[in-house]
Amino acid sequence: MANFKKLAVWRQAVALGDSIYHATRAFPDTEKYGLTAQLRRAAVSLTSNIAEGCGRGTDRELAQFLRIARGSVNEIESQLYFARRQGFIEAEEWSLLDAEAQRISGMLKSLIVALSQTPKQ
Repeated sequence: MANFKKLAVWRQAVALGDSIYHATRAFPDTEKYGLTAQLRRAAVSLTSNIAEGCGRGTDRELAQFLRIARGSVNEIESQLYFARRQGFIEAEEWSLLDAEAQRISGMLKSLIVALSQTPKQ
């Protein structure tokens, strides 16, 4: 896998990251080094792991980085849930972000499965 920028899942992850950066601007200043920073780091980690996996030499290594990226999506979902419970994010925005995170998780899972079914050369 040569160019991560061509992957739909990477582009969707970048869009989610943009949305997370936008949403966290409204978080309280007391969360600057807490939930705001954690959500942003997880979003960057998600896109970075997809990109790094594409730079590796084998499908097996790519799949491993995609699994790590799925962990970042799970982290985002958990943190968004907590942010919603604390009233940092409105229900409608939370619902949209959560749905996008779940969609990306599914895309990653599908790609991992496809890589595992690729004949070994």
